[in-house]
Amino acid sequence: MSRQLTAADLKATFDAFNRHDIDAVMTHFADDCVFFTVAGEHEYGNRIEGKDAIAKAFVGVWTAMPDVQWADHSHFLSEDGTRGVSQWTFRATNPDGTRTEVEGVDLFRIKDGQITEKQAIRKQRPAIPAK
Repeated sequence: MSRQLTAADLKATFDAFNRHDIDAVMTHFADDCVFFTVAGEHEYGNRIEGKDAIAKAFVGVWTAMPDVQWADHSHFLSEDGTRGVSQWTFRATNPDGTRTEVEGVDLFRIKDGQITEKQAIRKQRPAIPAK
């Protein structure tokens, strides 16, 4: 039987997001994981498939917004361990100097201790003007 993913594993993943440590972030992602972004051309945002493509997308966010943080994050899993939720506040300076500060969640599907789907959802709010 494979190891089950825990809330502590999700916390470690978000701590790694905040350190911008891509290897640690990707520890619990399945090779064939699917990531649905917060924005995009479709009602679900955009679909990014595969661990390598997802890692590249995450690094792209860190590159565009070097101070990005998923602050005040908390996590829980369903009793059977197949679903997880992470709640956070996204804070970042956009390339144009404006700020994004919004609450959001990630909804995870989990199989055999690995994240197979990450659905990112966050509030819409106008950018905060640059100072």
